[in-house]
Amino acid sequence: MRIVPILIAILVSALIYAFVFERERLVALLPAPAPVADETASAPPETEAPSTAPDKVGVVAIHSQARVIDSAVILRGRTEADRLVELRAETSGLVISEPLRKGAFVAKGDLLCRLDPAARNANLAEARARLAEAMTRVPEAEARAAEARAQLAEAEINVNAAENLERGGFASQTRVAATRAELSSARASVQSASSGLEAARAGIESARATISAAESEIARLEITAPFEGVLETDTAEIGSLLQPGALCATVLQLDPVALVGFVSEMQVARVERGAMATARLASGQTVEGRVTFLSRAADNTTRTFRVEIEVPNPGLTLRDGETAEIMISAEGKTAHLLPQSALTLDDEGTLGVRIVDGESRALFTPITLLRDTPQGVWMTGLPNRADVIVIGQEYVTDGVPVRPAYQELGQ
Repeated sequence: MRIVPILIAILVSALIYAFVFERERLVALLPAPAPVADETASAPPETEAPSTAPDKVGVVAIHSQARVIDSAVILRGRTEADRLVELRAETSGLVISEPLRKGAFVAKGDLLCRLDPAARNANLAEARARLAEAMTRVPEAEARAAEARAQLAEAEINVNAAENLERGGFASQTRVAATRAELSSARASVQSASSGLEAARAGIESARATISAAESEIARLEITAPFEGVLETDTAEIGSLLQPGALCATVLQLDPVALVGFVSEMQVARVERGAMATARLASGQTVEGRVTFLSRAADNTTRTFRVEIEVPNPGLTLRDGETAEIMISAEGKTAHLLPQSALTLDDEGTLGVRIVDGESRALFTPITLLRDTPQGVWMTGLPNRADVIVIGQEYVTDGVPVRPAYQELGQ
C-alpha cells in the first residue's frame, strides 16, 4: 500500500481548507509589508471609525402610480338562439303539403306541415247536425213544462175547493181524495217536464262540445310557424305519417341573439342587469349588447351563475353556438400595473408584493388581482404611489434595510 500519495492528498486538502475557510487567520500570521514613504504626506492618515450601521441589501424597484381602469368582468361563453322550437304533431295523419328545406326563412303563421283531414270534416258536420236537432227539442220541452205547471195550478185550486166543500158538508171525502190524486199527478208531470227540458239543454251543450272538439282536431291538421325565423331542419316529407309527438320542423329565431356565459361566485356581485357588454367571437367579429338575465341560483357542479346578454342580429350574421369572449363593464377601480414577477408570498401564504417604505426598509403588502394582461398584472391594495421591489423581494423580509436601484416599468 502506497502511503505517500495518501499523505499528499491529505496535505493538499488541508491547505485548500485553510486557504478557503481560514484565509483571514493565515493573512494575520503573515508579516505586514513595509510602509512606502509618501513624500507629500506630512502626517499619518487618520484612522476611520468602524461603522455600526447594518449593511443594506441591494434590490431593484420601480416607481408605480395607481390609475383608474375599467375592471370589466371577462367570461368565456357562446351564442344561443333567442328561441328554438321543435314543432311536433298533436294528432295523427299523412302529410299532404310540400316540404320546406332547412335554411329557409319563415314568417309567423307560415304553413309548415298540413295533414290529411280524412273523416274529420264528416265528424264536424255530424256534430253540427246533432246541435241543430238538440236545439229543436228545447221549445217542445219548454211547452211541456209550461203545460205541466198549468195543470199543477189547476189541481191545487181543485183541492182547495173540494176541501172547503167537505168542511161545509157539500162534498164527499171521495171527491177530496180524487182531487188530491190529481194534484200529485200534476206535480209528477211538472217534474218530468223539467227533467225533459234539462235533458234538451244538456243535449245542446254536448253537441256544442262535440263541435268544438271536431274543430280543434281539424285545426291541429295545420302546423304553422309560431314566430319569424329560419328552419334548422327540413319539414316533414309529403306522404309521411305523423303520429302525436312526431317532429314536423325546428325553427330558430336569431334576431336578437343571446350571449351566454357563466360568472364565478367571486365576481357575480360586480355584474348588474342592464350593464353594457362587448364580445369578440371566434370569427373575429365584435358585437355589443346589454345584460338581460343574471341567475339567482348557482350551478350545482361548477358553482357559477348564468349570464345572458341580448345582442341585435338584424342581418342574421351571428349563428347559434359560436364561441365568444365576453367582457361585461363594471365599476372602475384604482389599480397598479406591475410585472407578474413582482408577486411574492408571505410566511402565511398571502399573495402580495414588497415595497420600499419611507425609511428605505422592505415592507410586505397584500394585494388583490384584478386582471392579467400581456403588459403585466393589474392589482389593488397598494397606496396611490408605491416603490415596488421587482428584483430581490424574495431575499428580504419586513424591516430589512434595502438599497433600491430604480428602473422604468418594462425595462
